[in-house]
Amino acid sequence: MESFRLLIDGFGGALTPVNLMYALIGVTLGTLVGVLPGIGPAMTVALLLPVTFTVPPTSAFIMFAGIYYGGMYGGSTTSILLNTPGESSSMITALEGNKMARRGRAAQALATAAIGSFVAGTIATGLLVVAAPAVVAFAISFGPEDYFALALLAFTAVSSVLSRSVVRGLASLGLGLTIGLIGIDQQTGQARLTFGVPQLLDGIDVVIVAVGLFAVGEALYVASRLRHTPPEVVPVGRAWLGRDDWRRSWRPWLRGTALGFPFGALPGGGAEIPTFLSYAAEKRLARGVAREEYGKGAIEGVAGPEAANNASAAGTLVPLLTLGLPTSATAAIMLAAFQQYGLQPGPQLFDHNPALVWSMIASLFIGNTMLLVLNLPLAPLWARVLRVPRPYLYAGIVLFAALGVYALNGTVVDLVVLYLLGLLGYAMRRFGLPVAPAVIGMILGPMAEIQLRRALAIGAGDPAVLVGSPTAVVLLALAAAALLTPVVRTVLGRRKLLRTSRED
Repeated sequence: MESFRLLIDGFGGALTPVNLMYALIGVTLGTLVGVLPGIGPAMTVALLLPVTFTVPPTSAFIMFAGIYYGGMYGGSTTSILLNTPGESSSMITALEGNKMARRGRAAQALATAAIGSFVAGTIATGLLVVAAPAVVAFAISFGPEDYFALALLAFTAVSSVLSRSVVRGLASLGLGLTIGLIGIDQQTGQARLTFGVPQLLDGIDVVIVAVGLFAVGEALYVASRLRHTPPEVVPVGRAWLGRDDWRRSWRPWLRGTALGFPFGALPGGGAEIPTFLSYAAEKRLARGVAREEYGKGAIEGVAGPEAANNASAAGTLVPLLTLGLPTSATAAIMLAAFQQYGLQPGPQLFDHNPALVWSMIASLFIGNTMLLVLNLPLAPLWARVLRVPRPYLYAGIVLFAALGVYALNGTVVDLVVLYLLGLLGYAMRRFGLPVAPAVIGMILGPMAEIQLRRALAIGAGDPAVLVGSPTAVVLLALAAAALLTPVVRTVLGRRKLLRTSRED
């Protein structure tokens, strides 16, 4: 009951005229930028981080929450109308959604995606209200060794799950950890990796890293590969659902929500696995007309995965807010946003800044409602946004990123670092290295170092202190499992293939 009382207080903060305005700005910007091809929620939040530097924290996070959910909504529009997923979690939506659009049912595909996102987001946010205090109560007992083990779990899980290979994921993580070392060592006072540049003594601002690797790097990569001509967009009218569409959609919405929320809360779980599982489950459960339409544009293949996608977004906020543990690329950028304001997500955030946390959670309900109202009537407008010429779009992104970063400290060094990181982000995409582990390594690396030193100091230098807590042992075991599972799966797959070839 205490959670619901705090949530009511949160609504009191979120429903003020100023915060409602920021929520509306957030969902509108999130949808607008999320609609554009190649620009997902992570890049959207990263691009707008510098803009909110002077905004009060509560208002800023209400806007970020709106951008996060809006970006998830917008990604479905690109997938359905262009067959161009903005991020990997929208790939499944494109399978059936684009086929529906080409059959003249773009309006129905967009409607079931929008309403399913609303249903899933609302239910999952309710689950967040229930789950968050329970996780906080557990996390209060964490010691330094537990936090170090938790950071290792985040490193290994994200590196192995968000990459096509463990080696590439760990290589990206190593780059992020190296960037996190730049600056003055907090315990010894020694300068590390500053190359004699005074502006680097305080380290590289996390906002510059996020904008450089995500926004500039993505813009350079996508601009280097997409044609300069406007894309062919499938015509769309007002988004609506008929009675039969409602009947076929509501069960996939609920099943997708049930799959998406727990996977979003797992380290490295993300939205890719639940969206695929939702698509597979709906295909297996399809009967009659739905079974015949699968592969040709079945509405269930859009409703379920989109619900799973948005439910996982709310699930991602559970470990982020309660443990300071990002489980996706967008969550890593949100963590950067907290650090921009000198805040560290975790149990103390709920104790020291309850108004901020609960206003942000309450704003998720408000933002969901705003998004539904915006997306259903404005679907034709979002379709027109897709006709923006690509050179103007990505040149504008790079310029906007530069202006935002320069406004932070007003130094040319920040711009040089931004474009160097942008080139690094481009090279990482070019050679198949995931960006999320680098950002998470840069953000969590200093925290992991501090907690490791504290644990060793408490244990008088004995490494056994790192496994002295049952919680730390469990977390380290999970980290080892996350690291070794892809390797074991690959080895077993090769053995099976070799055995099959021998039998043939």
